[in-house]
Amino acid sequence: MKSRGPYRRHSTPFKLQLCQDIRNGVIRRRDAQRTYSVSANLIQLWLTQFDRGELNDEEAEASVIAEYEAHIAALERKVGQLTIAGPG
Repeated sequence: MKSRGPYRRHSTPFKLQLCQDIRNGVIRRRDAQRTYSVSANLIQLWLTQFDRGELNDEEAEASVIAEYEAHIAALERKVGQLTIAGPG
């Protein structure tokens, strides 16, 4: 059996746009599944979150900020490691 590989993460703006497109009739769920290789269950979860107002621009901004903060923390750790190791 073939493994699926690593999990993919979808950004909140992507989820929001996809849900808006589905709800506005721009794309059908089945077409979205095929086009973006996303499962029906995942699309249903996003649509439920969208309908509850849990996917919004503020959340998207918070998601981006959290990603940046994580990236900055990783870079700071790397700089600390390089500083301790000293020059080449």
